[in-house]
Formats: sequence, structure tokens, C-alpha cells
Amino acid sequence: MGHDLTIGKPSKVLWLFCLPLFGSIIFQQLYNIADSLVAGKFIGEEALAAVGNGYEITLIFLAFAFGCNIGCSVVSSRLYGEKKYNDVKSCISTAFISTIIISIILSVLGYFFSKPLLKIINTPDNIMEESSLYLDIYIYGLIFVFIYNVSTGIFSSLGDSKTPFIFLALSSISNIFVDILFVTIFNMGIAGVAWATFICQAISAILAFIIVIKKINQLPKVEDKYKFFSIQLLKKMAIIAIPSTIQQSFISVGNILIQGIINSFGSSAIAGYSAAVKLNNLMITSLTTVGNGLSNYTAQNLGSSKINRIHDGFKAGIKMVIILCIPFTLIYFFIGKYLLYLFMDSSSNDALSNGLMFLRIISPFYFIVAIKLVADGILRGTSNMLFFMIATLTDLILRVSLAFILSNYFGTNGIWISWPIGWFISMILSVLFYYIIMKKYKMASSK
Repeated sequence: MGHDLTIGKPSKVLWLFCLPLFGSIIFQQLYNIADSLVAGKFIGEEALAAVGNGYEITLIFLAFAFGCNIGCSVVSSRLYGEKKYNDVKSCISTAFISTIIISIILSVLGYFFSKPLLKIINTPDNIMEESSLYLDIYIYGLIFVFIYNVSTGIFSSLGDSKTPFIFLALSSISNIFVDILFVTIFNMGIAGVAWATFICQAISAILAFIIVIKKINQLPKVEDKYKFFSIQLLKKMAIIAIPSTIQQSFISVGNILIQGIINSFGSSAIAGYSAAVKLNNLMITSLTTVGNGLSNYTAQNLGSSKINRIHDGFKAGIKMVIILCIPFTLIYFFIGKYLLYLFMDSSSNDALSNGLMFLRIISPFYFIVAIKLVADGILRGTSNMLFFMIATLTDLILRVSLAFILSNYFGTNGIWISWPIGWFISMILSVLFYYIIMKKYKMASSK
């Protein structure tokens, strides 16, 4: 069974629910960090650049996986809050069927278009072959990436944040050892890094799917049989999933455009950014996890018509993310150099300089994007996807356009400066939209 997010003190409920999710994200990021760390330390700077370069394109596929995750999670959360357990089961089976179909289609498209994409983003010739190899192997395992993401969304919708944490902890730690084994003992190079991730993700996805089936069977029994595939529920999930996917895809495309600008500064700039952005993503995805937790919390409470608890959750979420931001900001700003040494050695001076400047420019502004992600989580949980997309795409458009402009005057530093500017404007919009939505729900509930 899951955990009911509609009862108990909101701050305590969110902490207990989100902390395992936060731990899950830490281990999930270890996948990418491990790949870059092993590539940079045991293969070389060009391998580190190749992994980072290919990673930006993998984010396009992850955008679709995230859309499937959040679409299923929000709809099943609301149904769970309404105690419609048959519909919850139908929602889950429908999500898996549609997700597997989508992942197969994307695998075929990725196989044919990955190399042209690498050329579009100005991938330097010295890392083109390794970038393409890493990306191809990643695409082979897309179906497992999708199954795992939907499974974690289901766990969260049922109030279970501990099971994904256990899976990710075990698979991420295993990935590190398999990475090192394939690269240092079997001398597989960049292919070893990619195959290690493939194997660990496949095992996690299969195990997660099995546990989901057990979770479904533990739901309260209802006399009527549930539909194995529901067009109606698919439409409801699509209302959440499609805007989320578009939003994440645009962000990925924006990151690819930014990667293209960075690539024009050479492999040292790519390597420095590749290492630093992994550390940055650890912070951002941690904050995103709190936002996702708030989406499930909001959906369950909306299903139970407990509107006031949503605002209490917003305030509790703000406190949570600020607490998370403080140590990351201090560590990245003051000792980020030593963290970057995990990915490269002291001889990579240009790469180290680029990575360190990236961290020092953006880390003081983490609290701004943190507030935005909390508000976004509630907008998703209430299915107000238009507002959500407007705020997020504003951030993207500003960051990409400013990166193009400012890089002409300040080099790579101009690219880094564009990030906090986009965060600030979109944060204002997200918070404004949140208050508009809450006012609407409070007026409706008072009638």
C-alpha cells in the first residue's frame, strides 16, 4: 500500500515523503556523475567531453520519460486521493502500455538521427566518434529508462518514496563498480562506460516493474473489473504529460543550443562544463524532486478537496528547498575546485577554470530557481499546465538568447551569466501564477 498525503501536518508529511525522493535523485545523478568521473579519470579529457556532449542529447529522450512519469503520477495521485482504486489500476496499466510504445518509437528515431544531432551542435572532430558511440548504446536501453521512470512515478503517486530510493541506491553504486571494471580491467573505453549504465538501468527497470505489479495487487479490492487500457485515462494523462514533455524537450533543445555555443570554444570548455554541469544538475534535480513531491501532494489533496493544505504545502516546500540550497551553494562556491578534481587532474587547467567559473556564477542563485520549482510543482499537481509552460519557457528563451549574445562579449562567462537571469524572471511568473490558481480554488470552495 501507499501513504495518504492528505492527513497529518503538511511540513512533516512532505519531509517524510520527499527525503527518500531526494535520496533517490542523489543516486540517480550518480549514474551520470560516475560516467563522467570514470571517463575523465581513467580514459582522458576528450572522453569526459564526449560523455558530457552526448549527455545533452540524452536529455531529449529523458524529457519524454519525464512526461510519462509525471502524467501517470499526477492522474493516479488524484484517483488515489479520491479512493478510486480500480481507476488507479487502469491508469497504471494504460501508462505502461503507452510508455513502451513511445520508447520503441524514440529508439528507432534516435538510432537514425543521433549522429546528425551531434553534427548540428558543432561537436569537435576529436570527440565525435566517442560521443556517437556513447549515445548509440544509451539509445539501446531507452525502453528500460522509460519503464523505470513510469514505475517511480507510480510509487510516488501511491505515497511510496522509499522503494525508488532503495532501487536507485543499489543500482547507482553497482554502476560505479561496473564502470570501473569495464574501463580499467576490460579496457572497453567509452563503450564500457555506456554499457555499464545500460546493464544497471535494465536490472532496475525490471525489478521496479515487478514491485509495481505487487503494489497494484495490494490496493483495496473492488468488485468491478478494471480496464486494462483506458482511452479516457490516457487523455487525462496526456493533458499533463504532453505539456511536461514539450516543456522538458524545449529545455533540452535549449541546452543543446547552449552546448553548441560551448562547443565552439573547444574541448577544454566542453570538458569543464561537462564536469560542472553534473554538479549543478545534482542540485537542480534535487530541487525538482521536491517539486515533483509537491505535485503528488497537491493532486492527492485536490482529490480530497483539501485546498488549504495545498497552500500549507507550498510554504513548507519553500522552507525545504531553502534548507537544501544553503549547503550546496556554500560547497560549490568555496570548494567547487576540489569537486571538479574528481573529474579531471591538475593538468586540465583550462577545463578546470571554465568549470569553476560556472559554479561560482550560478550557485549563489539556487534559491531563486528553488522557489520557482516549488510553485511549478503545485501548478502541475493542479493540472494548470499552460501557466507552468509559460513560466518555464520564459526561462529557456531568456537563457538561450542571452547565451548567444553575452558569449560574444564575455566568452563562456557570458553563457553562465544567462542562467540566473532566466531563473529570476521565470520565478516571478511561477509564483504569480501559483497565487492566481490558489485564489481561484479558494473562491470555488467557498461557494
